[in-house]
Amino acid sequence: MLVVALALLAAGCDGDESAAPPESTVSTATAPQQRAETTFAIYLLRDGLVAPVRRVTETTPAVARAALEQLVAGPTARERLDGLETAIPDGTTVLGVSLEDGTATVDLSGAFDEAGAPGSIRGRAAQVIATLTQFPTIDRVAFLIDGAPVERIGDGGVAVDPPVGRRAIEKQTGQILIESPLPGDTVTSPIRLRGTANVFEATVSLEVRDETGNVVLEAFTTATSGTGTRGTFDTRLTLTALDGALTIVAFESSAEDGRPLHATDVEVTLAP
Repeated sequence: MLVVALALLAAGCDGDESAAPPESTVSTATAPQQRAETTFAIYLLRDGLVAPVRRVTETTPAVARAALEQLVAGPTARERLDGLETAIPDGTTVLGVSLEDGTATVDLSGAFDEAGAPGSIRGRAAQVIATLTQFPTIDRVAFLIDGAPVERIGDGGVAVDPPVGRRAIEKQTGQILIESPLPGDTVTSPIRLRGTANVFEATVSLEVRDETGNVVLEAFTTATSGTGTRGTFDTRLTLTALDGALTIVAFESSAEDGRPLHATDVEVTLAP
């Protein structure tokens, strides 16, 4: 049995600095020889926008590096069938990660800096920035290529000096981004739903649908800011006498006619 540890555990990058993983650390039961595991998100792309998916690794003090190594490995075959992709060039390797005063410095091999279409270059930078800044101790990312600092990624591409954070990837982030739970997660009621949004009056409308598509819960939450400024949201959805496959849908209700705008969803399994 897996026990989800909701506390933030300290986990290191390279060197003496540390990055605490998000609330997704998993430890196994106490049976002998079972390994402890850490889970985190990597950010792939769907239609050019960052999309988080779950990864699980053996517990490591270098969790930020582990996340980047999973990221450069790319999507699984199933994720590709689901429409997820990566803009990170084949052959990219992680040479190092260090953390100081909220800035993660990532050293990537030269393949990452290969020329490409502007959308590809912006996408690959956004994937790295989103993946690293999921950790609460990382606000910004600085880039090295083969050990040398760079001001831009790609030929005249994305500016990364001074170090950049999530504000720099707003155009590669959907109006509503669900960051927890992630696709395929098993959850219990009440379901904690977290993410970011840049919507009218900061209001995020929510629906929960069962496996037949019936709406079993309607709700809404309010982000910390909106209408041109991205804010965060954190709410709980209580479901009773229900279990199995569910889809959580988040959207902005049109101020004109109430139709759903910028809809995004995540499929999960609700445990009894």
